[in-house]
Amino acid sequence: AKMENHTRMSEFILVGFQSQPGSQVLLSALFSTMYVVTVVGNACMLLIIRRDPNLHTPMYFFLENLSTLDICYSSVITPRAALAFLLGRRSISYTGCASQMFFFSLFGTTEAFFLAVMAYDRFTAICNPLLYQVIMSRRLCVLMVMGSYLSGCINCTIQTGFTFSLSFCGHREINHFFCEVAAVIHASCSDTLVNELVMLAVCGPIIVGTALVVFVSYGYITITIIQMPSAESRHKAFSTCSSHMMTICLFFGTVFFMYAQPGAASSPSKSNTISIFYTIVIPMLNPFIYTLRNREVKGALKKQLKRF
Repeated sequence: AKMENHTRMSEFILVGFQSQPGSQVLLSALFSTMYVVTVVGNACMLLIIRRDPNLHTPMYFFLENLSTLDICYSSVITPRAALAFLLGRRSISYTGCASQMFFFSLFGTTEAFFLAVMAYDRFTAICNPLLYQVIMSRRLCVLMVMGSYLSGCINCTIQTGFTFSLSFCGHREINHFFCEVAAVIHASCSDTLVNELVMLAVCGPIIVGTALVVFVSYGYITITIIQMPSAESRHKAFSTCSSHMMTICLFFGTVFFMYAQPGAASSPSKSNTISIFYTIVIPMLNPFIYTLRNREVKGALKKQLKRF
C-alpha cells in the first residue's frame, strides 16, 4: 500500500481534452496523422536541401535547421499525447513531466529565435543584396543557430527549475494534454506568484524581442519591395513575405497569449486548444509555407523525383 501510494504521489495526471471514448480515438487519430505529416514533410525538406548544391545558401541553412527543430519539437509532445488519447493512460511520472517541459521549452524558445534570425536573413538579402554574402557568412550563420539554442537552454533551465521547486499535493491533476509550464504551475499547492512573475520576466522579453526583430525586418522589407520597379519582382517578394508573416503571426500571437501577459497561468484550461497551434500545427505547416512555395525548392524536388 505504501509503495502504491508513493507511486501515485510521484505521478501527474494530464486531464486536458477529456471527453467520450469515441472522441478520444478521433483525437488520437488526428494527432497521429498530424505528427506523421510533420515528420515526413520536414524530413523531405532536409533531404532536398542537403542533396541539392544550389540550396547550400544561408537561407536554406536556416530552413534546414528549422526542419530539424520542428521534428524534435513535435516529437516531444505529439506521440505521447496521441498514445494517451488512444489507451486512456493519462499519468506521467514526475521525471517524465520535468523532461517534457524542459525539451518543450528548449525547442519552443529556440524556434522563436530562429524566426527572428530568418527574418534578419531575408532583410539582409532584400535590403542589402550587394553585401549579403559578406554579412551572412557561414561563421555568422552557425553562431546565430548556436545562440538560438543557447538562449533556449537558458530559458528552459530557468522555467523547469522554478516550476519543479514548487510543492504538488492531492491528485496532481494538470489541466492540459502535456506538461506545459503554466498548467503545471497552476496544479501546484504552493504560492505561485513568484513563478508567474519569473515566467513573465523571462518569456516576455524573449517573445517581445524576437517579435520586434521580425516585424521591424519585414517592415523594411515591405518598404524595399514597394520601391522595386518590376511588378513581377514585387509580386514574388510579397507572396513569399505574406506566407512567412502568416506563420509568424500565428506563432507569436498564440505564444504571446500564453506566456507574455500577466495571469497567463491563472486560466490553463483555455490554453489546450491554443497550444495545439504552436506545438503541432505550425511545425506541420512550416515545410509547406517556408519551402514548398519556393520555386528553387520545387525545382530541386523535381530533380530528385526524376532521379528516382
